[in-house]
Amino acid sequence: MGSIRNYFNLEEQPIYSTRAHVFQIDPNTKKNWLPTSKHAVTVSYFYDSTRNVYRIISLDGTKAIINSTISPNMTFTKTSQKFGQWADSRANTVYGLGFSTEHHLAKFAEKFAEYKEAARLAKEKSQEKMEMATSPSQESPGGELSSPLTPVTPPMESINGSDDMCDTTPNSDTRPEPSQNALAFAHSPAMTKHWEAELEALKGNNAKLTAALLESTANVKQWKQQLAAYQEEAERLHKRVTELECQSNQMPVIKSQKTELNQTIEELENTLRDKEEEMEKLKEELENMNDLMEQKDTLTQKLEETELRGRVLEEQLMGAEQRLEDNQEEQENFRKSLRTLLELLDGKIFELTELRDTLARLIEEAS
Repeated sequence: MGSIRNYFNLEEQPIYSTRAHVFQIDPNTKKNWLPTSKHAVTVSYFYDSTRNVYRIISLDGTKAIINSTISPNMTFTKTSQKFGQWADSRANTVYGLGFSTEHHLAKFAEKFAEYKEAARLAKEKSQEKMEMATSPSQESPGGELSSPLTPVTPPMESINGSDDMCDTTPNSDTRPEPSQNALAFAHSPAMTKHWEAELEALKGNNAKLTAALLESTANVKQWKQQLAAYQEEAERLHKRVTELECQSNQMPVIKSQKTELNQTIEELENTLRDKEEEMEKLKEELENMNDLMEQKDTLTQKLEETELRGRVLEEQLMGAEQRLEDNQEEQENFRKSLRTLLELLDGKIFELTELRDTLARLIEEAS
């Protein structure tokens, strides 16, 4: 990564920015995530108009923790509601971003897909331009095919030692009619042998050209692969040159951005202190709430005990009332018994009184 704050040249401009926590995959285990920032940092998409490439850059202080060039074969994957990742084969690592909201993650993924498609189209156009600029013509001016990897057979005058071009087309409308002397000369035995040798040479050259054409066709795929490798190497070297230029030319920008970062850190520290004070107040309120809850529990328990005692007393009162009713009923029965007994006694007393009076009269009469 490097410790330089600015990893982009003057032609690059930020086209989208957001804030997220940055992670990288553990190079040893390839499973665990290692945080590369202590807090959420700015993650930006940059576009280089000169090279027609898109990059993702993130800085933590003066250190670039993400410097990833978007290629058509990259894929951004959402692994949870607020976390996404992508693999960078050039950096030989996997980046992970943790967002504060699901909306921020969705927006970042949407921009990734958009710029990935733009990078694919730009790469196709670049390859087409390079192929048009670097690939040789498939047809020579004489109508014969030539190969970029196979040398072209020299013209016929270098073979037979003559400056006259040999026309292999038997019937040509533009060819002038030969004179009688020329025809007689052409049908001589010496010239016949000469033309036969010339024809054999042409056949040999034609066979060589055919073999060269087949060989060049077979090597086209390998040549394209080598060209792609050279393009990647050139891009890597350009990236390194850009980094070195940034190290020497971007110090004023680094200082200004460092000042902005320090101000942001101070604001965040003030916000953190305010949040800590709020947390202390909430803790005190929570403790008071706990005391109130304990008092409430104690009062609730006492109330339950009082209700229990009230129910016991109520049962006792009902028992006493029942016993009182029973006693009253017994007393009433006792009173009735007493009244009956008194009536009997009154009757007996009356009879005794009559008996006394009778005895008294009898005594008086007897005397």
